[in-house]
Amino acid sequence: MAGCANVFSAQLTRYQQWPEQTAGALYWIQPDAAQQNNLQFQTFSDAVRAALGPTGLVEASSASQARFVVHVEYGAERSREWRQQMVDPYFYPGFVGPGFAYRQPWGGWGYGPVVESVPVIVTRLRLSVQIDDRSQRGKEVYRASAETIGPEGRLGAAMPYLARAAFDRFPGMNGQVIEIRYPLPR
Repeated sequence: MAGCANVFSAQLTRYQQWPEQTAGALYWIQPDAAQQNNLQFQTFSDAVRAALGPTGLVEASSASQARFVVHVEYGAERSREWRQQMVDPYFYPGFVGPGFAYRQPWGGWGYGPVVESVPVIVTRLRLSVQIDDRSQRGKEVYRASAETIGPEGRLGAAMPYLARAAFDRFPGMNGQVIEIRYPLPR
């Protein structure tokens, strides 16, 4: 996952107009057409259910009983970023000896470590949760997006942490963007 090997970190962005006195209110996770009978969606919904538990909401036994309707979206997008890295001066063209002195490609001398920019493929793992309140004619009352950078194909491993992040200190402040960090089991 993102950051150090023993810490999961994610960026959480949330918007909310959460109503008062909702402890014990019922919710229903509503799949869209593409998520019907989808095993991945069912698994990721379980992570969202686990994260919703501490909020005081209770899962309804049917959609018609629920006050709150929860929509879940997730994904993994690959992109290229440029990162700076140190270059071993012994292998840098123009290196002249200890002390990090090297010959600049345009002439002259440079001192200190050599840094170069290299392209890196990163995978952004994302979970978005939207909650609508049926008692307010379906008004959106909560929207959260948790995102981390991780290895390709690891969305399943990140999902419990992304779901937990989406409801961290729920409902939080409106328009809040925070960095979430959780220790990973060793």
